[in-house]
Amino acid sequence: MFSAFERMVAMRYLRARRKEGFVSVIAGFSFVGIALGVATLIVVMAVMNGFRQDIMSRILGVNGHIDVSGTTTSVADFDDLALAFRAIPGVTSAVPMIHGQAMATGNNRTDGVLVRGMRGEDLAARPWIAEHILEGSLDAYAAGEGLAIGSRMAERFGLRVGGSLTLISPSGQVTAFGTVPRVQTFKIAAVFNVGMSDFDSSIVFMPLAAAQTYYRYPDSVTNIELHVENPDTARAIARSIGEVAGPGRRVLTWEQTNGPFFNALQVERNVMFLILTLIILVAAFNIISGLIMLVKDKARDIAILRTMGAASGSIMRIFFMAGASIGTVGTLLGFGLGLVICENIEAIRQFLSRLAGTDLFSPEIYYLSQLPAEMRWSETGSVVVMSLVLSFLATLYPSWRAARTDPVEALRYE
Repeated sequence: MFSAFERMVAMRYLRARRKEGFVSVIAGFSFVGIALGVATLIVVMAVMNGFRQDIMSRILGVNGHIDVSGTTTSVADFDDLALAFRAIPGVTSAVPMIHGQAMATGNNRTDGVLVRGMRGEDLAARPWIAEHILEGSLDAYAAGEGLAIGSRMAERFGLRVGGSLTLISPSGQVTAFGTVPRVQTFKIAAVFNVGMSDFDSSIVFMPLAAAQTYYRYPDSVTNIELHVENPDTARAIARSIGEVAGPGRRVLTWEQTNGPFFNALQVERNVMFLILTLIILVAAFNIISGLIMLVKDKARDIAILRTMGAASGSIMRIFFMAGASIGTVGTLLGFGLGLVICENIEAIRQFLSRLAGTDLFSPEIYYLSQLPAEMRWSETGSVVVMSLVLSFLATLYPSWRAARTDPVEALRYE
């Protein structure tokens, strides 16, 4: 498509001489702008994808995909219902649970907690809990010897395995003198670390039998949590769950309970994409301005080439190649830089945190203990293609203008 002569002239025009120093500076800024724009866009998209995927896997790994509860009363026939739910295609587990609130006290510290009553075998079947036990074991929990609490809660209350935590239920026993809160002290059987501060600091797992006694649900539970093979099919499976559950049951999917949160992440991701695309767009405009100035500086050279027999198409290809080279090399450099940063994002974060002397990714704010990054090659390819297309489009007008240069007029004013 491009002859050796055209490539030689295009590359020669990209090399700076003292006379075209300012033009080369603009070209350099265009090159750096495209490289940084592509790299930044790739990194931000990867971090947003990783953040969403990590948050989603942790939330759904602890909470479940579908929740079934009673609208006015507790669920009495929970074992039969759980067995019927497991028979529905796509459902992998159905776990009877008790959800409750309590005030936790220990070592002169008081805070509100969320209590979840589960059987030991059901809790052990959840990898985000079972595979992240820091102290103790779920065997002691399954034997009814105590609670399982998060690492941040254990740190805040100064507790270890074997320590005691007192729970005070707000819905206590009604007496002639008013409502007396239920107070009970439990041992700590296990300490887990999900890696999500909201869970590690506020959730207490209690053996189901103990939770039924404590919250006074002797033969029932408050919820049945289900996991499905594909979270994206939860809404369709929920319709079958509702038919099996019957009237008086409320069925909610993870999209309904966490929808606003994930929608906010998606909106933020789309806005960031649009904002960062402007960096590449500005760099593309720099290519236009640089090439226009180069065409004006090379008007005499263009006229000489035309008088020597160079066709207007050849002149257009020369300047197109000069501009496209800036965009192509800048895009490839940005792609490589973005790839390297994504692969080492956590090490870079830790280095910058040490350098700044502060935590740049606080788990209390961002929920996660480390910075995730998940590159999707379809998105990365779209960024690269978009950058190349913008760069090529930016070269069309200056190249067309160079091809239309009148050699007679150009030589007359030299």
